[in-house]
Amino acid sequence: MTEQPDNVDAIVPPASKRALLGRLGLPAYTLAFPLLGAIAVLLSLYKMGTIGTVAASAILIGSVLAAVHHAEVVAHRVGEPFGTLVLAIAVTVIEVSLIVSLMLSDSGDASALARDTVFAAIMIILNGIVGLCLMAGGLRHGEQRFTLSGVSAALAVLTALVVLSLVLPNYVTSAAGPTYAPAQLVFVAVVSLFLYLMFVLVQTVRHREYFLPGEELPRDAHADRPSRTTTMFALAFLLIALVGVVLLAKGLSATVERAVLDAGLPLAVVGVVIAALVLAPEGLAAYRAAKRNRLQTSLNLALGSALATIGLTIPSVAIVSLMLDLPLALGIGAKGITLLILSLFTITLSLGTGRTTILGGAVHLVIFAAYLFTTVVP
Repeated sequence: MTEQPDNVDAIVPPASKRALLGRLGLPAYTLAFPLLGAIAVLLSLYKMGTIGTVAASAILIGSVLAAVHHAEVVAHRVGEPFGTLVLAIAVTVIEVSLIVSLMLSDSGDASALARDTVFAAIMIILNGIVGLCLMAGGLRHGEQRFTLSGVSAALAVLTALVVLSLVLPNYVTSAAGPTYAPAQLVFVAVVSLFLYLMFVLVQTVRHREYFLPGEELPRDAHADRPSRTTTMFALAFLLIALVGVVLLAKGLSATVERAVLDAGLPLAVVGVVIAALVLAPEGLAAYRAAKRNRLQTSLNLALGSALATIGLTIPSVAIVSLMLDLPLALGIGAKGITLLILSLFTITLSLGTGRTTILGGAVHLVIFAAYLFTTVVP
């Protein structure tokens, strides 16, 4: 992509729209689907029978693809490792709003849905996204390399956050059930946010080199940066696309929930579906980076998203729970703890040498399949 001028005419004649798209370097679908998503949300398209549901689902998928493209444009302009933080933080903000809306809903166990969505997001990232990236990169490029120091730091912080947020609530005695007492919830929220901010400081300032790609980069990594105008358009449409994705997912979740209950499946399946939809843009971006032999960028996206899911989501949900006096069950069951420990142990081994092959990807995909299967068939 060649450098484009930063100024674009404020008034664009209809005959020049195609020329404008060419100057921006953004495919037409990346602009159309976010706008269609906004229209679908305003019209509540998902409530208009079977045809409306199918149309809303198609628009949702298109919005996800558009969000991936815009996120990559912004990340390319900002550069590593700051660029990988853009989508992670954006998705987390939207995820928090989705979880809060579930907590305020009257359907099912709202506190359990919040916990299930967070846990599902962690399992999807650690096993689904990472496994797919390692498999795709290994099939195309054989052995891939990354900076071990950055990944080790991310895994250390992630392990502490996950255990404090999702495991420890089962063993405290100040509150009944898998919940924290108010004082304990405040403490966990504060330390979770503190650890995440410390990680961001290390990633972006103190030890930024730990998270940068190695010297051997593919040719597309050296492409010219997009212009400021293109980046601003991409950022604006990224936000529109992400909002459309989460609102369409929320609108479709009622249909999904009814289908899940009618099929006799556990309600936790709804949390898995919602988490998968919200994480789809970041997952696809990480997958595409791995296929282009940019595994460092791929892991920055995946692990950064996992850290943001805990470090930002848990404090936000905790504040809402305390302010509105809503029950919040954070502790996962014995089955979830077993799969979580297996996931953390395996990913530490898979990413413990700075090199990866398809074998690590296969192992993580099998664990992800086991998680999905035991969620459907508990």
